[in-house]
Amino acid sequence: MQNAQELIIQTLKEKSSLKQDIYRLNLDYFEQFKAALKEVAQKLQDEIQQHDKRILIEYSENSAFSIQIRTAGDVMVFEMHTNVFLFDAQHKIWNLSYVQEEHSRAYCGLINIYNFLSDSIQYKRVNDVGYLIGRIFINKDSHFMVEGKRQMGFLYNNFSTDVLTPERIREVIHSAILFCLNFDLLMPPYEAVQETSFSMLNENAQSIRAITGKRLGFRFHKDEDHIG
Repeated sequence: MQNAQELIIQTLKEKSSLKQDIYRLNLDYFEQFKAALKEVAQKLQDEIQQHDKRILIEYSENSAFSIQIRTAGDVMVFEMHTNVFLFDAQHKIWNLSYVQEEHSRAYCGLINIYNFLSDSIQYKRVNDVGYLIGRIFINKDSHFMVEGKRQMGFLYNNFSTDVLTPERIREVIHSAILFCLNFDLLMPPYEAVQETSFSMLNENAQSIRAITGKRLGFRFHKDEDHIG
């Protein structure tokens, strides 16, 4: 019993303390994302208003762990997960000597980036779908990488040396915005929308509730540039 108790205490000291440190660090970085998103939104809004006053760019906070930026017809939601994760044994991160030298470097905090249509939020279309376009992993050394679509998946994947700085945070935000602006809303295949119910049609007369999404009816894979 004494040996088991000592092992429990040792594990708590090593693993639980590590996770607490990573959580606190991730929380600090999420505050930096908040500040950077505010700054980016304000600068873009000031500049675009000189060109077209109909285009709206704004920052808002949903909760302590969820923030968003609206860029015209798109909304990006940055959501910090409150847990700390370890990469699975098959993940490519374990091939890095940086991680092999110290396995605790594979524990990371997580910030997800989702893309929704602005109209989905404005008109409270609760059935509309959004897409995970990227997820940011941050470890105890402030090293980070991003898994995601297109530029989100290959610009920020040097986990061994890439440290998350204010400049890198702004770069990630700009890359995410550019991806969303170029991720167009496609007309869904006819077969995907050919059926409806009378009750849904009746509801639509009062509130738009037909499901909408940029790739509704299409397959959406992480590593594909085009969906089909």
